[in-house]
Amino acid sequence: MPEREYAEWPLYEGEDLELKVDEGGTHFALWSPEADAVAVNVYDSDTAPAPVCLLNMRQTEHGVWRASVPEELYGKFYTFAVTADGKRLAETPGIWAKAVGTNGKRAAVIDFARTNPDGWAQDRGPKTEHFTDAVIYEMHHRDFSAHRSSGIRHKGKFLALTEQGSVTPEGARTGISHLRELGVTHVHILPSFDFNSVDEAARRKRQYNWGYDPANYNVPEGSYSTNPANPVTRIREMKEMVKALHDAGIGVIMDVVYNHTAEGDTSNFSLTALGYYYRYSDDGSYSNASGCGNETASERPQMRSFIVSSVKYWAKEYHLDGFRFDLMAIHDIATMNEAAAALKEINPYAIVYGEGWTAGESPLPAEMRASKENVNRMNGVAVFSDDLRDALKGHFCDDKDRGFVTGKPGNEETIKIGIVAATAHPQVDYSKGNKSRFAYAGAPVQIINYVSCHDGLTLSDKFAASMPENTEAERQRAARLAQTIVFTSQGTPFLFAGEEICRDKKGVGNSYKSPDSVNAIDWSLKTKNAAQFEYYKKLIRLRREHPAFRMTTAGEVEKNIVFDKVKADNVVSYSIKHHANGDEWSEIKLIFNGSGAPYAARIPKGSWLVIAEDGDICIDSPRIFNGGKISVAPVSALILAR
Repeated sequence: MPEREYAEWPLYEGEDLELKVDEGGTHFALWSPEADAVAVNVYDSDTAPAPVCLLNMRQTEHGVWRASVPEELYGKFYTFAVTADGKRLAETPGIWAKAVGTNGKRAAVIDFARTNPDGWAQDRGPKTEHFTDAVIYEMHHRDFSAHRSSGIRHKGKFLALTEQGSVTPEGARTGISHLRELGVTHVHILPSFDFNSVDEAARRKRQYNWGYDPANYNVPEGSYSTNPANPVTRIREMKEMVKALHDAGIGVIMDVVYNHTAEGDTSNFSLTALGYYYRYSDDGSYSNASGCGNETASERPQMRSFIVSSVKYWAKEYHLDGFRFDLMAIHDIATMNEAAAALKEINPYAIVYGEGWTAGESPLPAEMRASKENVNRMNGVAVFSDDLRDALKGHFCDDKDRGFVTGKPGNEETIKIGIVAATAHPQVDYSKGNKSRFAYAGAPVQIINYVSCHDGLTLSDKFAASMPENTEAERQRAARLAQTIVFTSQGTPFLFAGEEICRDKKGVGNSYKSPDSVNAIDWSLKTKNAAQFEYYKKLIRLRREHPAFRMTTAGEVEKNIVFDKVKADNVVSYSIKHHANGDEWSEIKLIFNGSGAPYAARIPKGSWLVIAEDGDICIDSPRIFNGGKISVAPVSALILAR
């Protein structure tokens, strides 16, 4: 259908789509402006072969069809059946289902008051004043708890993150106790809404998926609950998880995938308003900037309204503290600004960020995209820094490529871009950057720094592929340097679950449907690699205790960060000065040596605390250095403070 015709479709912004229960009964409302007819099928269960009644809906204002019954239909299930272009489409739970049965095929009528755990009304997430105060830990439910060494009873479930005191056979903390010990402020959970690829009815079958194939956007995934057939159970258990994390002082960010659906012609979007919610190529086929077969059209008013209303719903009903937008550049800037603003009204500490790129070409004009290049036109939204990621470890798509921490020269200027969080700085030459050629961020709060995530190889696997001749100890040393740069750079640090104990994925990068033998974190590594874990823990503590690493404006960064002239390859040296951001230290000197040889540095005279050197961090009892010549060990960070 031509774009101009979609623009003529009416917008409905009421909050009663697609079900409302009140003292007057049960009310159904479906937005489908071009439908010929719409009916509601009411079922006794999620598997009943035939409906107990059929309600013909009437078309009302703004393209909305309505039907009501005087009874409260709690415990019943329902679907919509739309007739469009003279054809009766397959039944659908709609796009606004908030409770569903097995595999999300039918929506459920439930009393949401029954889903709230004890103390839910008083539940609150952490008050993160600025994005840069957060330390984000990305995890997948199964990865985190499935391994036999986890000591967690509810493996792969929401409830795994409610269990207290879980330990490995060696006695090392796991689960929520591990998160508290590590010191992270937020967990970023991979998609936890209802997705398409896992058969919830086959509960004994071991199934795995990252969840980037959305089905029902406003319902928790059933396979993460103890009883997918019970609509109340999956909702209550997710809320119990959120509350347990909040009680531990940890916020919850959910990965959301509004940019595409698992199916095209048979998606809930297509079965309610045929054609409207997607973008198309000139030949009439689905455009595919997602790389998954289709892409949604966020610029269309009803789709924009859906995205904004959906994140508001999750923030209100589930008390979520933020959202990570998958392939965010498929969305338009206006949608992201509206979503971020709406979330801030609900939770002033909400964190919103996303991938500032697409996976393919899109008909959405580049100037409209919520891309990293346009982040300055978004308010309260951050983007990932692929600049720093690839500069540190080598190109994301080339397993064997090396980066700064693995001895490849030529990445120094991009490392500096990462240090200043892609903001303008007189000592940073963007023309020499490996990716971005201009300062695209207006403030450090717009940047998420990372070196690994669920996509691609873990650091262990990346370094095994790119440094096959090196020992495991040498690879771990490279990982320490990489994460030290991430956690001391301006912006918000992001850590992939298990990197702190050197997890691997058996060399599999795109492990979106790989079994537990590939994806599950082996928690025995926490004991085996205890020194690595302690380093990460101290690194996180260092960042959280010193606001100099958490500046919030580009002006502060320009004023307080001074780079040193360095002639050697794979070395970056700089100072953070002037008690930056109210730090107790007047100056912090950081030297990163990614080369295989010691680097001789000259430090101004005076009494310096040696915070980090030669692959170790000492916060509580640092040695004193009085300035002069100092050797920075290969593949390590030297951090001094005074």
